[in-house]
Amino acid sequence: MFNLPENAIHLAQTAENKQQAIEMAADALNKAGLVESGYVQGMLAREQQTSTFLGNGIAIPHGTLDTRSLVKETGVAVFQFPQGIEWGEGNIAYVVIAIAARSDEHLALLRQLTQILGDEDTAAKLAKESDVCRFRALLLGEGQNLVASAETIVLDVESDNLLTLTAINAGKLESQGAVEKSFVSDVISSPALPLGQGLWLTDSAVGNLKNGLAVSRTKNNACAVVTVSRKDDGVNNVLVRLLEPQVQQYLLQGSVTQIVSALNGEAIEVNTPASSMQTTSEQEVEGIFTIKNEHGVHARPGAVLVNEVKKYNATVLVQNLDRGGALVSAKSAMKIVSLGAVKGHRLRFVATGEQAQQAIDGIGAAIAAGLGE
Repeated sequence: MFNLPENAIHLAQTAENKQQAIEMAADALNKAGLVESGYVQGMLAREQQTSTFLGNGIAIPHGTLDTRSLVKETGVAVFQFPQGIEWGEGNIAYVVIAIAARSDEHLALLRQLTQILGDEDTAAKLAKESDVCRFRALLLGEGQNLVASAETIVLDVESDNLLTLTAINAGKLESQGAVEKSFVSDVISSPALPLGQGLWLTDSAVGNLKNGLAVSRTKNNACAVVTVSRKDDGVNNVLVRLLEPQVQQYLLQGSVTQIVSALNGEAIEVNTPASSMQTTSEQEVEGIFTIKNEHGVHARPGAVLVNEVKKYNATVLVQNLDRGGALVSAKSAMKIVSLGAVKGHRLRFVATGEQAQQAIDGIGAAIAAGLGE
């Protein structure tokens, strides 16, 4: 997770309009030593190209590719406007997160933010929270229920050794910043708890930095290890699900997407053959397209994609096959950015409705054309 000092958070602010709000945020980035003074022009230019409003009262103004050279260090400045700022097209922003990022660091940053801010309840609380410490905890997802993600799930491990599987999990948690090295060494040397059916649970009482979960499974599906890091009671929701027979079945037999959904208590998506394009029922059409954008699907190409999807009388869901995770609405800029799609990633779209085929055709053409870039 990105570094967010409390002095980067500015609560109970007021601004006359969007431009003033952006200028305030840019000034904060400059004073924090993150950007040169001219970065504000890039932020304003970006807003002219495509609105940076994500939804749920959240806007993420940031510079253009031309102003990346003005970024000294990746970081953010967070402004709360309790009265709201008109952000165009009738959208009201209550929380403005100004982003400064070098290279493609902004994609990981955007993905981290949107995964948290995609929750409407959290976004609503951020708009009203008056305590900086509590605001920061909400924004970083601290003290909230653990949410499983595809990044920490490894299937088809050649070894069936519990120690190997546990070590893989511990390494994943460490790379996510969820545990310290003391956790890694302790969890490897501690016995695993059998949950039955070839499923095992490992954890440690030391070195826990935040709530986290990792899963590794053998290639023959005979054994799976779940490793949990625990900072607070936010892990309890997942621990309870580990005891459910259906969840255990998906852990041992399911795909990454199904495992994530099962652990998070979501509806399970039934896998379909991953052909480049196929009709799966009379009104359901699927397409898989590879992202060609050099800088991935950040806010601007994401907005172009959303606008393309909205043209059609169809329900369209999307999934990043290279990161896993559940299908999400392709009509939400917040959800699109949260996919964290970089160049070469494959996005799977599933459309249903009267114009399902037209939607898939249009999406494919838009992606092939570079999503406006």
